[in-house]
Amino acid sequence: MQLEIWSLGREHEKHFAPAIEYYLRQLNHYQPATFHILQLPKKETTPDPALLKAHEAELVLKRLQPAQQLIVLDERGKLLTSPQWAQQMQQYRNQSTRSLVFLIGGAFGVAASLQQKASQIWSLGPLVFPHQLVRLVLTEQLYRAFSILHGSPYHHE
Repeated sequence: MQLEIWSLGREHEKHFAPAIEYYLRQLNHYQPATFHILQLPKKETTPDPALLKAHEAELVLKRLQPAQQLIVLDERGKLLTSPQWAQQMQQYRNQSTRSLVFLIGGAFGVAASLQQKASQIWSLGPLVFPHQLVRLVLTEQLYRAFSILHGSPYHHE
């Protein structure tokens, strides 16, 4: 199974980039994973949140392939513990999922069309976090989930 993290927005901020890259390297010991930053062309940016979300959804849907399962991150999504993330990853493996895409939406969230396309909507908690921090936490939690599946001592109960 291939893991992809897609984040709408700008490049990693310089103080977050090394940590994101660290956890991505660690994750790749267990599971192939890549990080992609999706940016709208400057001419397509707009101050209207609904229009911006529609443009972002179009960008994601053009890129999403039929074999890819989409998991959207949203603060109103399903809350899971780290062991439950691991269980979910194992279920995707058992289902022979070829590619799993985790989407971090834009500043105004994710359009309803993307939420409908998603196989699941997960939350990192009820708080709202900066996107740069969500990138780091998501990458670390994926590493943690696969370390749990492989019996690594990284996660403590």
